[in-house]
Amino acid sequence: MTAARDPWILDQTFASSSGTVRWAALGPADAPPVVLVHGTPFSSYVWRDIARALSGSGGHRVYVWDLPGYGASEMRAGQDVSLAAQGRVLTELLAHWNLDRPAVVAHDFGGCVSLRAHLLHGARYERLALVDPVALAPWGSPGYRLLGENADTYAQLPPELHQAMIRAYVASTSPRGLHPAVLDRLVEPWCTEEGQAAFYRQIAQNDQRFTDEIQGRYGELELPVLICWGTEDPWIPVAKGKELAGLVPGAELRLIEGAGHLVQEDAPAQLAGELARFLRTA
Repeated sequence: MTAARDPWILDQTFASSSGTVRWAALGPADAPPVVLVHGTPFSSYVWRDIARALSGSGGHRVYVWDLPGYGASEMRAGQDVSLAAQGRVLTELLAHWNLDRPAVVAHDFGGCVSLRAHLLHGARYERLALVDPVALAPWGSPGYRLLGENADTYAQLPPELHQAMIRAYVASTSPRGLHPAVLDRLVEPWCTEEGQAAFYRQIAQNDQRFTDEIQGRYGELELPVLICWGTEDPWIPVAKGKELAGLVPGAELRLIEGAGHLVQEDAPAQLAGELARFLRTA
């Protein structure tokens, strides 16, 4: 099935404190639960292959969702889509799903979201896998900071210039190059009038203080933690993965050779294998 025809549909809704969240669950209802958390500027679509692998032969009940302000979830003016808000929303969703101790797999900003939910809001996990997460200072490329500092100006770009910029930005995640149809799907939510405003809104609201608030507490983590990192990540260097592994007691670090920031796209089979192994570990 081509990416362009992939029927990735989130058929459920939840009224969160930061707006309506679209979500879906794959796999048997009585199977061990796994929650997948995406980052920015992405959506749950990046987890499609992993979700299907883990919910199929992997034997898990997999929950996927688009963060408020992203993908198919609500986008609106004045919306709080900060990392602080997203951590609260994840905690709300776990309660809505009646999940007490699911496994959680988080990518990019989703790493900070899942860590904040656990360390600040009491969300309990069976185990936690972090894939190229935003978790350690300093973060944010010069280009990302430029966009955040001038969000109001960039939000007024003509649509064609905005779309060209966002395509180039997302494409830069992968040294191997993203399939054109995948790139289309990843940028599509940001290419409407409301999506363009939402793109700059989420950048403007996020800054390093949201990881600064928790970075000193990573030594408190008392659960199995797997850290996967693409060795060719152009957004967050692999050195950050090694640093993070040194701060989390007992953390296991797995390097995905040749993969960029979107390991899900560059090496889906290898990542799925690492996650399946970790989730099976007693």
